[in-house]
Amino acid sequence: MIDELYAKRTRNSIGKITSPQQDLDFEQLRIYYQEKNKPLNKQFKKNLELATVDNAFNYAAYLLADKNNMSIKVAKYLGKNRVDLSETNEYGYNSLIKACKNVLDKINIENKTTTLITAKERKDQRLWNPIALREAIINAFVHNDFTREAPPKFEIFNDRIEITSTGSLPDCLSEKEFFEGFSIPRNKELIRVFKDLELVEQLGSGIPRIIEFYSKDCFQFSDNFLRIVLPKTVGKQEGSQVTEHVTEQVTEHVTEQVKKLIVVMGNQAYPRTELMQLAGVKHRPTFLYNYLQPAIALGFIELTLPGKPRSSKQQYRLTTKGNKFIEAQLENK
Repeated sequence: MIDELYAKRTRNSIGKITSPQQDLDFEQLRIYYQEKNKPLNKQFKKNLELATVDNAFNYAAYLLADKNNMSIKVAKYLGKNRVDLSETNEYGYNSLIKACKNVLDKINIENKTTTLITAKERKDQRLWNPIALREAIINAFVHNDFTREAPPKFEIFNDRIEITSTGSLPDCLSEKEFFEGFSIPRNKELIRVFKDLELVEQLGSGIPRIIEFYSKDCFQFSDNFLRIVLPKTVGKQEGSQVTEHVTEQVTEHVTEQVKKLIVVMGNQAYPRTELMQLAGVKHRPTFLYNYLQPAIALGFIELTLPGKPRSSKQQYRLTTKGNKFIEAQLENK
C-alpha cells in the first residue's frame, strides 16, 4: 500500500508526465527570455527541466509551448451571481506565460480608479489592491494542479473578484503554515520560468502580501479547489467610515501606452503595421499586449472587419468612446 501510494505521488507531477504532443515550439518563451536579456540556448530543455527521464518533453513544456489545449478564461458578470454573463475572454491555447500576462492586463483594465471627494481632500484608490490582486492571479497559475487538466478560473462580479485554482493545499502543508508563508511548490518547473521572467520574486511571499491588504477569510479551501475572493474596496477609508457627503467618481484606468496610441490615430483607419510605426513600437508582442489589445478591451479602438479578426485586410479605427476620451484629455489640459 505504501509503494502504491508513493508511486501515485511521484507520478502526480507535470515534470514527470509526458507531453501529449512532442512537436512543440517555444518562440513566445524565447521572446520573453530575450526581453529579460536571458536568451535561451540549445540546452534550455534540460536547463529548465522540461524533459522526462526519457528525454521527451514533459507536461510543463506542453504548458509553456506556443500551442496547447489549456483554456484560460476571464468571465465578467452583471450582478453578484453567475446568472447574467456579460463578457467572457479566452486567453488560452498558447504559452502559459502569455496567457498569464493577458489575464493580468485584462483584470488590470477592470481594476478602475475610484475617486473619493470630501470637503477636506480628494483620495484616489483602485477597486482592488493592485499588489494583492497581481499576487493572487500569479499564484493561481503557478500553484494550479495542472495534472488534472483543469486551468485556473477568473471571475469578475460587480462586488468582488473570485480566483479559483484546481487542487487544494499540497500534502504536508497546513492552513496555518500556508498563511505564514511556508510553501511546497506544486509546479517547480513553472515557478523557475516565472521567476526567470520576474513574474514572481521568491517562494512563499505571495500569500503574506495578499493578507497584508485582505483578511484570511478571503481564502476558501475545499478538497479539490482553492478559491480567493477579493471584495471591492469602493467606499472604504482607513480609520473612518464614508459619510453621506462623500461622492464617488469612477474613471477608466487607462495606461500611458493606450493614451499614446489613440492620440496618434486621428480619424483614419490603419493596419497594425502602420499603427506600430505611428506609436513608435517595433516589437510586435509589446505592441499587441501593451497598446492595441488594452485599447480594444476599453472600447477605444474597433476592428474594421470584426467578423474576420485575422484577415490580411484588417484595419483599426477609433470608436466614438475613443474620440470622446481624447477630447476630455484635451479639455483637462
